[in-house]
Amino acid sequence: MTISAVIDTPVAAPINTTNNTTTKSTDDVGADQDKFMKLLVTQLKNQDPLNPMDNAAMTSQLAQLSTVTGINKVNATLESLRTDQAASQSLTATNLIGKGVLVSGKGVDLTTSTDSAGKTTSTSVFGIDLASPAESVTISIQDKSGAVVRTMSMKSTDVGTYPITWDGTTDAKTTAPAGSYTFSVKAVSAGKTLTDATPLQLAAVASVSTGSGGVKLNTSLGQFAMSDIKEVL
Repeated sequence: MTISAVIDTPVAAPINTTNNTTTKSTDDVGADQDKFMKLLVTQLKNQDPLNPMDNAAMTSQLAQLSTVTGINKVNATLESLRTDQAASQSLTATNLIGKGVLVSGKGVDLTTSTDSAGKTTSTSVFGIDLASPAESVTISIQDKSGAVVRTMSMKSTDVGTYPITWDGTTDAKTTAPAGSYTFSVKAVSAGKTLTDATPLQLAAVASVSTGSGGVKLNTSLGQFAMSDIKEVL
């Protein structure tokens, strides 16, 4: 679902620092090797002729060099993978600009629109996330005064994220006015109320930010991390 009211905000393409990171890490490994060899050669030059370094000590030091070099190479590879992943996540995030996403929240925005024939319709989108299967789920939509205007129910619901639409119809079979509402969710299984049922609110993605804290989505509800997004609509 595309949010037409959102203005696409140009986002600078992520800078690919993989090559720079890999080169720096390789240089660090080479520097460590050079330092080790200089120390070893200096030690050999200054050893006691009457008590020279034995073969076992030489082999032990060379084994240490091999171990340190291997660890440094592994660290360099992991850093390269981390940089690649961050760049990939940034590119993925830019594809969400102008779209709607479900994030944790209890808000429901009911909007109205009129078609060319003069017919007015109301619509709103929100959602729930169930971490455990539920025998029954009750969703209560409240107005600003806290009064329940609409009750919805779901039966035998599995684990997952569920987008929900509301056409503004109330329990009294009238049409609720456009505006902001809130909702609550109650999931029950085996006669017990589940505590891992999460209400989800619709947010419109306007732009993407990158920095030391990772990739962030700037939405109509604030800033969210990619991991906060439960579903893209």
